[in-house]
Amino acid sequence: MGYRAVLFDIGGVVVGSPLHAIAAYEREHGIAAGSINRIVVTAGAAGGWSRLERGELTLEQFYPEFERDCEAAGCRISARVLMTRVAESTVPRPAMVEAIRRIRARGLLAAAVTNNWLTEDGGSSALRAEFDAFIESAALGLRKPDPRIFEIACETLGVAAGEAVFLDDIGANLKSARALGMTTIKVADPETALGELEAVLGFPVR
Repeated sequence: MGYRAVLFDIGGVVVGSPLHAIAAYEREHGIAAGSINRIVVTAGAAGGWSRLERGELTLEQFYPEFERDCEAAGCRISARVLMTRVAESTVPRPAMVEAIRRIRARGLLAAAVTNNWLTEDGGSSALRAEFDAFIESAALGLRKPDPRIFEIACETLGVAAGEAVFLDDIGANLKSARALGMTTIKVADPETALGELEAVLGFPVR
């Protein structure tokens, strides 16, 4: 397969995982593991989290909305504290940044495809220069796993889905990309994922 592009999720792939920050918040506040993520999924497209990532809410507007979503599910949180923890988790992973640089040095394209929000920095601003394209849910009004966000990424880069590899830490996002024809790699352990990427591309990225 002649790959021309590699697409990277940001949180949980290029920078630290928001999921780990959320899990730590749950442990510290006696909330059952996985509860907050289940609330995000159950609330669906109309929920506060999805609306935040589509750019329909600012963070300040999101806090009370998401607290209501959680309270409706019997879970009381401070959304402000939670999101502060999430922001603190988004520290760039040097090995991933180096991989992006090596990929581009080989003549391949690199793009970020990230679910983010309007007032978020999360370290992503400093990372923009590392990519040929930076595809953001809040700017497009679309969030992963909506397949259209992947189609836009490919169109922006000028590649077919079958010419792209996509790395993400969320299974639903990978499934959507794979259905379009992308080769996908799930990032649980970054080093393992980079090893898989090397096997797919046929050259070292570390």
